[in-house]
Amino acid sequence: MRRKTVSQGLPPNMIRRVRKLKSGKTWESYYYTGRNADGKPVEIPLGKDINAARRKWAELECMKIPADTTLMRLIFDRYELEVIPGKAPATQKENLRQLGILRKIFDGAPIDAITPQIVAQYRDQRGRQAATGANRELALLSHVWNMAREWGYTAGENPVRGVRRNKERPRDYYADDAVWDAVYGHASPELRDAMDLAYLTGQRPADVMKMRWADIQDGALEVRQNKTARYLRILLDGEDGRRTELGQLLDRIRGRERKIRSMYLVATPEGVPLNRGTLRLRFTLARQKAADALAEQGNEALAQRVLGFQFRDIRPKAASETDLNHASKLLGHTDRQITQTVYRRVGETVLPTR
Repeated sequence: MRRKTVSQGLPPNMIRRVRKLKSGKTWESYYYTGRNADGKPVEIPLGKDINAARRKWAELECMKIPADTTLMRLIFDRYELEVIPGKAPATQKENLRQLGILRKIFDGAPIDAITPQIVAQYRDQRGRQAATGANRELALLSHVWNMAREWGYTAGENPVRGVRRNKERPRDYYADDAVWDAVYGHASPELRDAMDLAYLTGQRPADVMKMRWADIQDGALEVRQNKTARYLRILLDGEDGRRTELGQLLDRIRGRERKIRSMYLVATPEGVPLNRGTLRLRFTLARQKAADALAEQGNEALAQRVLGFQFRDIRPKAASETDLNHASKLLGHTDRQITQTVYRRVGETVLPTR
């Protein structure tokens, strides 16, 4: 079928071609019409997106790009469609939430109308409600802006760059042995396995939940971290040939009688692997039982400390209870300063002056 040419509502020298495909779908694309040096008519493809086509048309006509083709709403839409799906599931969910917050402020603004002063105002106003959240949203806005520049929406400098962030205070909760033992004593077998694995490997909860028996290769537990994609091999035997505590833990889990054998290291007696939700439920239940028992014993101070314990605090506990160099390698950090600043939650042990 011959393509239909439509130019109504379009700028001069710009046309839209429409074609009905055999599949029943409608194909359409935009073109710039002009003449070459010899005076012969030529058509330059502008793409299928009307806003992108109008920007290219403006460049060819040496005119200012129409402001309504560079609205942040359009850029957010494209980022949500093309960039976010390539991220990890948890990151996708968080980015979509952050994007919803950013849209309320920036959706109707042309990209070049956003200045560092406007970004700073957003930081201050949003920071009164959630200082850390505002920082994460600005980081996302910065990435959106960089992608928009690659896509041709702007040639300007990133207005987020150079704008200082809200001051953040890293979480400093330390789960000492009293807190650990209290929760561990009320934990189900699969929760104990998860706690032990998290402590002995120093890995994030998501990385612990996905550990499988197939990950044990050549005397080591192989880990690929979700967040950084970094590979680690955590040895199951020491240099003296004796089993490490991690190796002993895996032997104990493997030797436990189960109704159904699971592919995953952390699973219920029925062979069902734990996920983020079931881990949280089990941990919350054990923590509450431990706090209630301590309260009944009159130990309110420890009960309150137990209630502040979160599963994510196990990774800093692991980092705090070994030397800094080993902790940095175990956690998969390339910079020991990150381990020291964010994850080490006990001070250095020193002697007094005398």
